Amino acid sequence: MAIRVLVVDDSSFFRRRVSEILNQDAMMTVIDTAANGQEAIEKTRLLRPDVITMDIEMPVLDGISSVRAIMKDTPTPVIMFSSLTHSGAQATLDALDAGAMDFLPKRFEDIARSKEEAITLLQQRVKAIARRPRRPRPVTPVRSPSPTAAKSGLSTAAERLSALRQKNTPQPAAVESGLPSRTSVPRRSGKPYQLLAIGTSTGGPVALQNVLTKLPANFPYPIVLIQHMPGTFTTAFAARLNSLCNIQVKEAVDGDPVQPGHAYLAPGGRQMLFEGRAGATRLRIVDGNDKVNYKPCVDITFASAAKTYGGKVLAVVLTGMGADGREGARLLKAQGATIWAQDEATCVVYGMPQAVAKAGLASESLPLPLIGEAIINEMNS
Repeated sequence: MAIRVLVVDDSSFFRRRVSEILNQDAMMTVIDTAANGQEAIEKTRLLRPDVITMDIEMPVLDGISSVRAIMKDTPTPVIMFSSLTHSGAQATLDALDAGAMDFLPKRFEDIARSKEEAITLLQQRVKAIARRPRRPRPVTPVRSPSPTAAKSGLSTAAERLSALRQKNTPQPAAVESGLPSRTSVPRRSGKPYQLLAIGTSTGGPVALQNVLTKLPANFPYPIVLIQHMPGTFTTAFAARLNSLCNIQVKEAVDGDPVQPGHAYLAPGGRQMLFEGRAGATRLRIVDGNDKVNYKPCVDITFASAAKTYGGKVLAVVLTGMGADGREGARLLKAQGATIWAQDEATCVVYGMPQAVAKAGLASESLPLPLIGEAIINEMNS
């Protein structure tokens, strides 16, 4: 059965363009379009689409307000279109807080090297969130959130969409990966650590917020975060995480000393590496090879961590499309590092964690609400 899509944008040209791209794929059909957020709410209630593509800036009712209303009334997977500007990044993060699952730049040339690649990417992203239409569990901030985050309604959106979709969706995590999902925090292994490394993609902003807000200010190790995201977005996202978390979060800069209780977010469009030895390490931020699909790339940072920290790393792979992180996790595992994967039931897209689990690299498959607590328990010195 074809995935039924509602396309929402105030530009008739863009509505037509997106509709043509999606209708090229036999697995999808655009059932209708809407010119503003209010129309989107009404047509979602009437037509019950499988996925919505949503613009942010629209007359009558903007995209963020529309997403919030849809998640309250008729929870549906939403992918946002946004501009690659600072204000566009802020608005997109607000939309993700409101319940949207994913985002893409509105200018397709910003995300692909060719028209064909852009078409394929849009089609893949829509199919991915339709296939795994779940939201992570709600975030519980431990520091006063920003006004936009506080009023986002994230908990309600997450709970309602999760309840709507999960009741009719099988939970095959144990079958797919061979690794059953945990229902409680795993027993502490007693291994020594020097670094926490977390990689993620689609669904990652909300997942990272969930995990990091649980960590205490005196967390004893440095943390590196690799989230597939454009450069203007990582700047805004690091600032938002820092406003919500007890630990210090910043966008990584070349030469940053790696310090305990600090989290360093890899800047979009570049690669993050380690230089020096464990205990006296600095970050290197480089442009990297143009042939690498992801900038930042989880595999590259994980591989560098394996070289610098050996087996004294806890690496966690969260929700995301594709298999980025698997080969880096393989190198870490060979050094004796511990690898965890987010479980299928709480992923927006069970791609990256599944790749790690199916390769036999992950020792634990954990639901998102347990990961922060499990990290504290495992790395408690």
